[in-house]
Amino acid sequence: MSPTPVKAETCRYVLTSVTVLLVFCARLAEGDTRESRTVQTTQGSVRGYKDPNSDVFIYYGIPYASVPTGENKFKAPLPPPTWLTTLDAVDQGIICPQTIVPEIPFFYEGKQVREDCLIANIYTPKTNVTNLPVVVYVHGGAFQGGYGTMGGPTNMVQSQHFVAVTFNYRLGIHGFLCLGTETAPGNAGMKDMVALLKWVKANIASFGGNPVDVIINGYSAGSAAVELLMLSPETNGLFSKSIQESGGSLAAFAVQNDPISIAKDFAQKNNVKNIDNMQALEEFYKTATLDTLTNDSFQNRKDQTFVFAPCIEQPTLNGPSFLSDSPYNILKTGNYKNIPMLYGFCNLEGLIRIQFLKDWSSAMNDKFTDFLPPDLQFANVAERNQVAQSIKQFYFGNNTIGDATTLAYVDFFSDMMFIYPMIRSARLFVSTGHDKVYLYQYSFYDNDTAPVPFSNVRGAAHMTQTLAILDQDESKISEDFKNMKALMRETWGRFIKTGVPSTSGSSVPSWPKITSGGSPYMSLGRTVQLLNSIPAANRIQFWDNIYAKYYRPPSAPRQQPLAKIKAQLQIKLPLV
Repeated sequence: MSPTPVKAETCRYVLTSVTVLLVFCARLAEGDTRESRTVQTTQGSVRGYKDPNSDVFIYYGIPYASVPTGENKFKAPLPPPTWLTTLDAVDQGIICPQTIVPEIPFFYEGKQVREDCLIANIYTPKTNVTNLPVVVYVHGGAFQGGYGTMGGPTNMVQSQHFVAVTFNYRLGIHGFLCLGTETAPGNAGMKDMVALLKWVKANIASFGGNPVDVIINGYSAGSAAVELLMLSPETNGLFSKSIQESGGSLAAFAVQNDPISIAKDFAQKNNVKNIDNMQALEEFYKTATLDTLTNDSFQNRKDQTFVFAPCIEQPTLNGPSFLSDSPYNILKTGNYKNIPMLYGFCNLEGLIRIQFLKDWSSAMNDKFTDFLPPDLQFANVAERNQVAQSIKQFYFGNNTIGDATTLAYVDFFSDMMFIYPMIRSARLFVSTGHDKVYLYQYSFYDNDTAPVPFSNVRGAAHMTQTLAILDQDESKISEDFKNMKALMRETWGRFIKTGVPSTSGSSVPSWPKITSGGSPYMSLGRTVQLLNSIPAANRIQFWDNIYAKYYRPPSAPRQQPLAKIKAQLQIKLPLV
């Protein structure tokens, strides 16, 4: 990785076959020189450039796998291309197909949508030291949107001295259509993540990273994905620690409860008449245009799911399943990776739904049953109505839901989407012998943080801990926030290096692992302190009672008779 000043270049890539990529580079202005480093990967040599604002080299847009095309586009990824000349790893703004939300045009500025979008970006500190820890960041976006570079780790890489990887994975229908068939078995987006982790294991040493010291770090839906990666047998040996920020595998949005119904519903909305004919349903998805497959962002459903998400796969002839049982069952059996985990959420996660306050307040008053998570099932309509009324009474009492109950509204969505599912997972981890889970709740707010509307309560909204750690313009933030960002980066960096978030000399107090009851946890707020309790304990107990009676684990889609599939695969298992 010797530094070499070179003329700046931009490149055009031409795929000449399944495995060969030719790279054509055009010189920019002769006076434009940047410090670069060239490394050798299994696909060919790659040249990255030093970031102008830090001592970090960045290698953008390295293909780590290829997206299959045509009727195979929902299958697992193919091997990555190779190239014949040095790949100039500059940022071309490649993102995977997704709904472009017009209200946030800045989010897509300089981006180009490509179906073949599986690229990785590598960040390395300017050093000759090798065998550094490696952090793989899994981006959020409800499994429907986002891209690898939307959260930059440059500051963390420079200050905490590790190698970072960000990447794209297939989203929405492209990534998570789950028909249980040979052409659409499910979890293409999760299989992209597995391919990325295998690419890291094979190549990261060339960038100065240690292939056996890989930490997976996810935020929001990316956090739920990290937990699913821990539960999948397909990731054995690919990482050694995990960090989760605001998202868990037991959230209703994390795994599809009924994939076939979801697929039928979307097809029907797009004028497919014979949705009960599986061949016709599959043909619709295989032939639908890109615009059709990205015409809905699935971000405003009252049941708080995002529709096309990871799923439990049924056996097919199409290779190994990423997930063959429900996360709950896997957690109960303890058949997962027992690795150090830094695990937590923000105290006001439900602010993610504040934009719907006006419309949803009215809807919640009219029909609260619409807001129940789909992983609850009831014997009849009367029982469903009764449970809905008990939840409404618990959070809102006898009050009409509206401006005066905004804080309760935030608490309800905080608990249902994020806090309860993560506490539930954490306790299941510990109950099956996992003794390396460090729980936190982030609640820091700055002097100019607005309170929850119609209240005087301030705290941390969804994924705020991630924003405190990753890159942002720090020229105008307060000293308090600068100090908090420094503490968070140090704490996360310590965990990345040691698997323990607090050791001698840490800025946070001694931080023990949680017990089977779900305590203690580190409160990361205006005051940083260890609390020997469970966050929102009374609310957690309430949901415990609900889920103990009414929980319905998700299931795999089943089109073929199970006996036929098992005969094809020569699996000698009892039928269910």
